[in-house]
Amino acid sequence: MIAKGKNASELFPSVVKNVASKNIEIKKLVYVYLMRYAEEQQDLALLSISTFQRALKDPNQLIRASALRVLSSIRVPIIVPIMMLAIKEASSDLSPYVRKNAAHAIQKLYSLDPEQKEMLIEVIEKLLKDRSTLVAGSVVMAFEEVCPDRIDLIHKNYRKLCNLLVDVEEWGQVVIIHMLTRYARTQFVSPWKDDELVKEYDENNFYESDEEQKEKDRKVKNTYAMDPDHRLLLRNTKPLLQSRNAAVVMAVAQLYWHLAPKAEAGIVSKSLVRLLRSNREVQYIVLQNIATMSIQRKGMFEPYLKSFYVRSTDPTMIKTLKLEILTNLANEANISTLLREFQTYVKSQDKQFAAATIQAIGRCATNITEVTDTCLNGLVCLLSNRDEIVVAESVVVIKKLLQTQPAHHGEIIKHMAKLLDNITVPVARASILWLIGEYCERVPKIAPDVLRKTAKSFTNEDDLVKLQILNLGAKLYLTNSKQTKLLTQYVLNLGKYDQSYDIRDRTRFIRQLIVPNEKSGALSKYAKKIFLAQKPAPLLESPFKDRDHFQLGTLSHTLNSQVTGYLELSDWPEVAPDPSVRNVDVAESAKEWTGIQDKTEKGKPTEKFYSESEEEEDESASTSASSRCLESNLHLYCLTTVESGSESENEDKEEDSSDESSGSSSSSEESSDSESDSKESTEKKASRVAAESESEDIKKKAKGISTDRSTSSSSDVESTSSEESSSESKSESDCKSDSESGKSRSATSSKKEEKRIQDRKAPNKQDVFLLDLDDFCPVTTPVAVPTAAVLSPSLTADLEGLSLLSSSVIDVTTQVSVPTKTQELLHRMSGKGLAAHYCFSRQPSIFDDRMVSVQVTVTNTTDQKIENIHIEEKKLPAGMRMQEFNPIECLEPAGSITVSMGIDFCDSAQTASFQLCTKDDRFNVNIQPPVGELLLPVTMSEKDFKKEQGMLTGMNETSATIAVAPQNSTRLIVIERVVKAANLGVVPSGQDNIHRFAAKTVHSGSLVLVTVELKDSSTAQLIINTEKTVIGSVLLRELKPVLSQG
Repeated sequence: MIAKGKNASELFPSVVKNVASKNIEIKKLVYVYLMRYAEEQQDLALLSISTFQRALKDPNQLIRASALRVLSSIRVPIIVPIMMLAIKEASSDLSPYVRKNAAHAIQKLYSLDPEQKEMLIEVIEKLLKDRSTLVAGSVVMAFEEVCPDRIDLIHKNYRKLCNLLVDVEEWGQVVIIHMLTRYARTQFVSPWKDDELVKEYDENNFYESDEEQKEKDRKVKNTYAMDPDHRLLLRNTKPLLQSRNAAVVMAVAQLYWHLAPKAEAGIVSKSLVRLLRSNREVQYIVLQNIATMSIQRKGMFEPYLKSFYVRSTDPTMIKTLKLEILTNLANEANISTLLREFQTYVKSQDKQFAAATIQAIGRCATNITEVTDTCLNGLVCLLSNRDEIVVAESVVVIKKLLQTQPAHHGEIIKHMAKLLDNITVPVARASILWLIGEYCERVPKIAPDVLRKTAKSFTNEDDLVKLQILNLGAKLYLTNSKQTKLLTQYVLNLGKYDQSYDIRDRTRFIRQLIVPNEKSGALSKYAKKIFLAQKPAPLLESPFKDRDHFQLGTLSHTLNSQVTGYLELSDWPEVAPDPSVRNVDVAESAKEWTGIQDKTEKGKPTEKFYSESEEEEDESASTSASSRCLESNLHLYCLTTVESGSESENEDKEEDSSDESSGSSSSSEESSDSESDSKESTEKKASRVAAESESEDIKKKAKGISTDRSTSSSSDVESTSSEESSSESKSESDCKSDSESGKSRSATSSKKEEKRIQDRKAPNKQDVFLLDLDDFCPVTTPVAVPTAAVLSPSLTADLEGLSLLSSSVIDVTTQVSVPTKTQELLHRMSGKGLAAHYCFSRQPSIFDDRMVSVQVTVTNTTDQKIENIHIEEKKLPAGMRMQEFNPIECLEPAGSITVSMGIDFCDSAQTASFQLCTKDDRFNVNIQPPVGELLLPVTMSEKDFKKEQGMLTGMNETSATIAVAPQNSTRLIVIERVVKAANLGVVPSGQDNIHRFAAKTVHSGSLVLVTVELKDSSTAQLIINTEKTVIGSVLLRELKPVLSQG
């Protein structure tokens, strides 16, 4: 009956009689029933107290535990002493299951009688020393409930809890992780200081002499060095990112967010994105936390941008959160893709989501100035939408955008005034009236007429609209009283007798302020300054901006309000408290847990910490040791797999092997090994010798492999080894010495040989790492080269009207005009006699189709030879690539030479910085391309041009009206000037006043269509259509002065 949810409380007396039954199965069922109804039938349950007390001595651990659970469920203050005694006895029970129930009973007793706190703390302190994984989670929960501020109880148990964490049950893991997060914030200094210095310091060579090491120690003594206990916590929680329980993954993610160095926090992003496959409730919580993270650290989730695209089956709450994250991640590189995505969302049947999308477009427009005009034009287009809600939201967002630069948008204000007759949503009508009133001097002819129309419908308007009509009348009275004086007085009379007291009060206030009379106060002199004061533009900010002061993953963060029981994270201490409080005394630990025998080198806390953890792992019967060292085993497996793969490929004699890629792969492996070796330099000498010899073996193998590796295998290894070196090398090295220091050399080598043989039999495939659990296809590592603006086939199908990636009638043609203008790369004074100039050749690059060809002319102005001119230290933005020219061995005095190089600018005008070097000197130089040089001219018919242009409307269209001198309006001059400024192909036109040009971007192949339409002899309209909205905006700015100049 209970299982079916039926009320069985009437049977309580009959069931209680069976509590004394000797049949164990019956007794278990009786206890289950009593736990359910003991609180409701307290008087009857009290009659069985003696039976429960006897059951606490039962030889069966399940009976003892059940008796304690029933006893703690009888919430009568009179039996508190009996419960206290039972808990004390159970806390010393031999069965970990009974001790676990004792920890659960502590919380019940504390809620019944808080005065027992001190005695309960003693029991908690005792149970915290328990090394059973069954007890750990429950006792920490009791600690959090009874005495969360007593962190002194955690000191001695901190390392043990970190080591047991992997083997505790899932809900226990969540509780322990949250407790350790709070503990770490009080005991360790912030890891977010001096990140760069720490990185350089951690990468020092393992084989440096003691003198060199001491010298470096002295140099960085004031910089941050992570406490070993802090590192232990991060290392032992990392494997839990692959837990099947979403709460555990979320707990580890918030721990890394609040405790890990910023460079390491990025590893949680992949696991959080994996959770988006769960049910909608889990998605909601995870997306809320990602939204908060993405505001401060966009780079964490940028590689997984497509994972946040909205699906039609998502509920509105999920759609809105995904939209929020996409807006937070928007930048110049991906805004074109996002705006195309937003255009689709605006058409959604979910009106609440469509309105949220329009607000997102407004936020993108304010955050990224390059697309402000494009977004504004797109929102103006939405004003003609049939859906009233979309129109209303567009009006509100346009109003906010116009406040940032009202001088340039008088036409939009006039357009919105015309819409006033059709729009009925009060918020939208009020926004239009506010705009007209605020900028009435810019539309002097339209504003009085709008007031006339709204005065007619004043009595039928919403209160919000009425207030804005009164404001409009007041502003027009102050700026144009000749036309609007009587009209304003009429509106004020209507407001004087309105039903709403708000309207009546506003009317009286405005009348006294703007209409001078004998009773007017001193304020009437300043009426114009009050009404027409400069208003600050509104800030369009994320609603998640102020949530970061709550701990991630908590109910307070979800509700954005502090709830009862929330424990705030403390600020990092300026100086770390004494770390020796976490040292477990050898004698004490031997007394508590027989088995820890490491009594050497007591003076060094770090060494004692490592040796203690080793001994605990050896003594423990759990699988925690194998779990913690799984990463190091995978590291060895990865190297072995690479070796077997390269050998098998060499046997097949594939022709596409590349020594250069093999060399880079080998060097990345060596750097990974050296990084992991550097962390081991802090351990005791015995472990260091063993680890040193093993790392040498691995390094030798890596060097042997590198000479015979093919292109495919080397690229795989290069990506995986760089992934190791960036995020996992430190943790691998620590557990490598723990797991392998006790093994003999012969056993290790024999196992490696067996594994190598097995790997040869297995098919060669890409290596699998701990966190590679999902089958979606984001960028493999955050540092990989992004292919921005190249759409996937599925997205192309969805946006077939917007994407122009493949067309049989569009062909790349040769350049129309090669500009002779060169730019200075290095002045002869700065270059000590070496001068360099560059120009864009407008030829297809010989290095790569995606690269822009650049010709560099190097001149020697000295009277001596300049040797070994080459390029070094390329400092390029993410995704950008450069193919440098071959080194110039010798340049004679007064000699000059022209060389070619290729640069992939990723369809952006970002600067490519590098060093131009000679044998003796280095000079910092940079190349910044005009947008017109990022294009390749294409040929197409006028019909195809119009067809493609029709697909690139809305936000993909940018236009401007420019003044043209009469002598510049001829066809030849227009074509000459446009083609000289940008690498465009001329499209045949059947009309004399319309000139068309077409090109595609070098990197992504996106079409760029330019139209110059001569309206009359003095004006022309310049229209640019492209899905690359940033390129379109910048190209428009570059072409306007070219066409307008005399």
